Amino acid sequence: MSKEVELKLALPAQALPALRAHPLIADAPVEGADGVLLNTYFDTPGLELRSRKIAVRLRKDGERWLQTVKCAAASLGGLASRPEWEHPYRDERFDFSVVDIQDVRTELENVRSRLAPVFTTTFHRQTRRLTPAPGVVILAMIDEGTIEAGGRCSPICELELELVSGDGKDLYALACRLAADLPLRPEDASKAQRGYELYQNLRPAPRRARPVALSAKTKAREAFRQLAYELLAMWQTNEALALRLDDPEYVHQARVALRRLRTLLGLFRRALPKTLTQEWRPRFAALANGLGAARDADVVLDTLLAPITTQGPVGGDMQRLVAALEAHRDTERASLRQIEASAERGRAQLEFAAVLHALKPDADELVGSVARRAMKRVRRDARASLAEAVAGDVAQLHRLRIVLKRLRYGLDFFASLWPQKVPEYARALAELQESLGAINDAAMGYRLLGELAGSDPGLAAARAFTAGWHAPRIAQLRAHALVDADALLGSPAPWKKGNAK
Repeated sequence: MSKEVELKLALPAQALPALRAHPLIADAPVEGADGVLLNTYFDTPGLELRSRKIAVRLRKDGERWLQTVKCAAASLGGLASRPEWEHPYRDERFDFSVVDIQDVRTELENVRSRLAPVFTTTFHRQTRRLTPAPGVVILAMIDEGTIEAGGRCSPICELELELVSGDGKDLYALACRLAADLPLRPEDASKAQRGYELYQNLRPAPRRARPVALSAKTKAREAFRQLAYELLAMWQTNEALALRLDDPEYVHQARVALRRLRTLLGLFRRALPKTLTQEWRPRFAALANGLGAARDADVVLDTLLAPITTQGPVGGDMQRLVAALEAHRDTERASLRQIEASAERGRAQLEFAAVLHALKPDADELVGSVARRAMKRVRRDARASLAEAVAGDVAQLHRLRIVLKRLRYGLDFFASLWPQKVPEYARALAELQESLGAINDAAMGYRLLGELAGSDPGLAAARAFTAGWHAPRIAQLRAHALVDADALLGSPAPWKKGNAK
């Protein structure tokens, strides 16, 4: 068995000439012969191997046929390490005798007679041998081609950096050097994963925040790394999907991931190097704001205009307002897909992954004490914001919403430390957040519609009608939100000492 350690990067097809001409690639010696690789992936009719995260592949490389078995592995910031078994394919039969993990071999032997082709990948590969530092050898493989399954086709355009000697940090260092000049972004989805999705004709679901089980005995920095890697994967996955599909939820969840990352840095700031939080908190905020315009347009269409337009015929001015907002949304979506914009986000993903990989554990305190202290701090801020909101305007209410969102994210991060106490508190907080979110969405929406209306009296009238139509609902939400916030912030906190595992 060998272990493959690689960093997979995606790029737009129009950037391939620049990649091949980049000095780090162009000046590197050729490894093997450039050529076309034909690959067929096999599984049972019920896709049993996929359910067990095992891939079986036949590859034609020149005149040779190779059989490869791989097991899936978690990707951390695009960096994956997985077991792999490869040997010649002979006599038109699979041979799993080389698989030395017994459970995997048993699974393969049980399905051998039922294996059939599922999908194929065909791509041209160029391989270069890079030595970016003494003792470091990395194979750079440029793949361009297609995945085909069920009569459907999807493009392949990737750069795989495979570690021959060195450390994971060397892969990140090389990737960051290349990303400084090229629109590269880390790609967690393997060719096999994409092939199965194509075969099943699946539209990938947005990746939402997933719980991370922490122990109160986990060191603070290690807990931070675990949580940050999960959020980085959430960001990367949704960004990649938003670049090729129009579902607005991809953009929304990418933005949520960035906001959660910013909150995470704030909660752990006393346990982390000061330079890390000083650089990345504002950077994450700017990146989230960059996704905001497209998301805001979708929210206004769904929450402010659709409730009106779906109740029956509307006038021409309202129709024009909807059309103006849809055009604005389409423009903003297109801007997210511009090479320069996606390249900036890809660089940030690689650079933050490199930071996490290099973060030293140190002899810091346990996560339990860090979590309690951080949550107390956020609740104190929330109480101060509530006092201002009671006597203030929409701006103060928005500030309260932001602080409560930090409180909610913190509960999500640390829920496994206080499992008996969090659920009820979290439900109440989620309901409060929904109300405050609706109030904020309305205020944001009226501003956006005002900008689109400009000096057009018809559009301005449609905007005013929209505000009036929603006014009773918003007023009721605001009245209840302040009462609910006061009750929640006065109730016993889940993180009170003695509740941890």
